[in-house]
Amino acid sequence: MVTERRIREFELIAKLFAPLATSKAALGLKDDVALLHASAADDLVLTTDAIVEGIDFFARDPADTVAKKALRINLSDLAAKGAKPIGYLLTLMLPGRIDVRWLRSFAKGLRADQRRFGITLLGGDLSTTRGPLSVSITALGSVPKEKVILRSGAKPGDLVFVTGTIGDAGGGLAALKTKKRVAALIARYRLPQPRVAFGRALLGIASAAIDVSDGLLADLGHLADVSNMRIDIDAARIPRSRALRDLWGPGEPALVRAATAGDDYEIAFTARPKDRARVLAAAKRSGTRVSEIGLVKTGGGVALINSDGRPIRVKKRGWQHF
Repeated sequence: MVTERRIREFELIAKLFAPLATSKAALGLKDDVALLHASAADDLVLTTDAIVEGIDFFARDPADTVAKKALRINLSDLAAKGAKPIGYLLTLMLPGRIDVRWLRSFAKGLRADQRRFGITLLGGDLSTTRGPLSVSITALGSVPKEKVILRSGAKPGDLVFVTGTIGDAGGGLAALKTKKRVAALIARYRLPQPRVAFGRALLGIASAAIDVSDGLLADLGHLADVSNMRIDIDAARIPRSRALRDLWGPGEPALVRAATAGDDYEIAFTARPKDRARVLAAAKRSGTRVSEIGLVKTGGGVALINSDGRPIRVKKRGWQHF
């Protein structure tokens, strides 16, 4: 029974909405996507995400970057499933201050990313609101039949990898809040880089995957929970950019801050040790930086391990919506 107390996002989903998801396509609401059998050769992958002014972006952010961020966070979900993007639906909730000039810039951003990722707008809805500006996108992609990479496939002994660098978007958000000019980090916050090509290359290699949106520890925790496994992360091996090290410093608190910051939109995934060379080859082909950062074990949860082999205490693993 759900009480009136404040409950967290995944508890809310499990108690109220998972019972409504009776189709196998919904995957029990335990992944970032739904999966439909579209043809004899391909499955259709669907995902949806929204961004809200004041929470996911600033009112002063350029309109074209708001559009690109809204689209790219959905493409990141598709990338983590190994899916090829097809198109998207767009819903805009517009406050009265938004004018045609802003909307033209917003559409320009979408147009540029449509060309970049080879996708098209399929439909949507426009409405007004007395609240903050919000942008909701539902993206569709395709994946070869029964080849989708889910959160649920990690096995004991699998290696844990992550693309790119971790914590940069969190650093960019901190820089914007404190009015520091750290262009590289601000760009990472405003413009995620979905790893679409690398995600496709992971088909048949990765045993499980998730995009890093709530924070590396939080999202690997979700993967561990759905796979019924434990994941140990070697703290020293988490990749961080020089710009982030310069901003937050080199110590353990800074490392924990990076591992729990959100909005990175990298891919965290697992693979068998014998497939390590295939992972590195896929990374090279797609021009993607990949780091091996941990190990899947029996048990539950996720832990950040220091150089002495002991878990680092982490108060909050990542972003929580509620």
